Amino acid sequence: MANSGNAFDFKLFRRLLKFTNAYRWIFYFVAFAAIAMSALAVLRPYLLKEAIDNSIVPQDADGFLYYILLMVIVLLLEVVFQFAFIFYANWLGQNVIKDLRTKLFKLMMSFKMQYFDKSAVGRLTTRAVNDIETISSIFSQGLFMIISDLLKMVAIAGFMLLHSWRLALIVFAILPFILYATRLFQRAMKTAFEEVRNQVANLNSFVQERITGMKIVQIFTRERTEYEHFKEINQKHKKAWVKTVWYNSIFFPIAEMASSVAIGLVVWYGGLNAAEGGVITLGVVAMFIELAQMLFRPLRQIADKFNTLQMGMVAANRVFGILDTKSHIDNQGEVEFKDTKGYIEFKDVRFGYNEDEAVIKGISFAVHPGETVAIVGATGAGKSTIINLLSRFYEINSGEILIDRVPVTAYSLQSLRQGIAVVLQDVFLFADTIFNNITLNDPSITEEEVIAAAKEIGVHKFIKTLPGGYQYNVKERGTMLSSGQRQLIAFLRAYVSKPSILVLDEATSSVDSYSEEMIQTATEKITKGRTSIVIAHRLATIKKADKILVMDAGKIVETGTHKELLKKENGYYRNLYEVQFMAEEAI
Repeated sequence: MANSGNAFDFKLFRRLLKFTNAYRWIFYFVAFAAIAMSALAVLRPYLLKEAIDNSIVPQDADGFLYYILLMVIVLLLEVVFQFAFIFYANWLGQNVIKDLRTKLFKLMMSFKMQYFDKSAVGRLTTRAVNDIETISSIFSQGLFMIISDLLKMVAIAGFMLLHSWRLALIVFAILPFILYATRLFQRAMKTAFEEVRNQVANLNSFVQERITGMKIVQIFTRERTEYEHFKEINQKHKKAWVKTVWYNSIFFPIAEMASSVAIGLVVWYGGLNAAEGGVITLGVVAMFIELAQMLFRPLRQIADKFNTLQMGMVAANRVFGILDTKSHIDNQGEVEFKDTKGYIEFKDVRFGYNEDEAVIKGISFAVHPGETVAIVGATGAGKSTIINLLSRFYEINSGEILIDRVPVTAYSLQSLRQGIAVVLQDVFLFADTIFNNITLNDPSITEEEVIAAAKEIGVHKFIKTLPGGYQYNVKERGTMLSSGQRQLIAFLRAYVSKPSILVLDEATSSVDSYSEEMIQTATEKITKGRTSIVIAHRLATIKKADKILVMDAGKIVETGTHKELLKKENGYYRNLYEVQFMAEEAI
């Protein structure tokens, strides 16, 4: 990765250039346009010199019109090449970031859940949107512009030496000062821009989290505290940007002053020589004035464009940091998860979200085809972790998980997850229609199938009461629906996928009695005849389960049916039942 102490990371740059391989002919054309522009840039001052020395001084009007015509032609050619250069450089940049963003998003979708547990959403959003957009400026405003400017400078310097080495040396004498200033400026800006990107990411992360959790902020009246915190982060963001402004405000006046000094020395020496009848003509002096401006202008602009290039490189460094992340579930399984009977077996499975903190401590159990197994236990006992492990959202540390006596690692990841439907306690809905949230834009699922499934599990009437029915837009995270309604949509989403195995986290703590009754009906319907694992929160589910696993501190402490477990004196399940579920039964 790029080092902030280096002016430029060529290894990172070469890696980025690989994304232009698909558009190499456009790349070559833009490079050609840059060369053409540098040649045309030198031609204009030369025509001016010729016009002065061969037409204006001898007072040849016809010859002067000839040179004017040539200058117009050169100017038109410059316009054409500049248009092609700017358009295709930007076109190339946009196509590169399109490919890069696609690759990044595809990669992020394959990351383990553990990666997202430890990564701020705002920071990842910054990488996928802001940083990649910044990379496009490498091509549109950085790389090719710098190449074009450097070619112009080389052509101008050679042209100067060819026509008057004395005036050329006067101009070149100023160059070391401005080159040194440019070097210092470039290094300072690299560090400054890294700080800017850090602060942008912090700001995005903070704002996204607070907007998402605004209800909590307002419930606990933390508006003032969060406002002060935001002001502090915003102030750091401003300071980072002001530092870049400070460096710019120092450098550009120095560059402008150096250019003016060089032009002044050319006029002084060249003018005296011309007045005394020397080898330097008025045309040469006029040409050198324009050439000196053209030589120093790219230097000033190169520094500015180098800033753009540096910002793009810093952004590329961050994006490649994600692309280099090794956080993937091993997906080398070749067995297709088809016609599965649904026999599930956990053998001495151990797992921890952190290496030094075990959550699942050697559990073993089996679920036979068509069985409904309820898992109960206190918060933090490891119930939800079993759901995550079965679908391979996380990799186990040791032990084995088998489905139909085949290790889950032997199945292809996509087919495994297609065969296991999961309804989580925290239901996530996208800002889209109910129909699209149910099918998740799967074209193989028709609206007729969705309606038929909704009628089967008793959800159809509720959906038809909404404006637009199945085309009702639930807005971001499904905020237009109650928690019970969102869960019903999640049940229907699982049901239409026709899974072999069903996993439910059927929490109803914040659900009204009507929705709870519908959820109970839906649960009975979709678990019937299907292997199901249910994290049970309701007494009805527990009583009807074929088997109950009682968990405590990452271990299965009791196994049996509802009646069998109640018979155990001082048993964990019996105590839990008396404390938690008898109150529900009484109600």
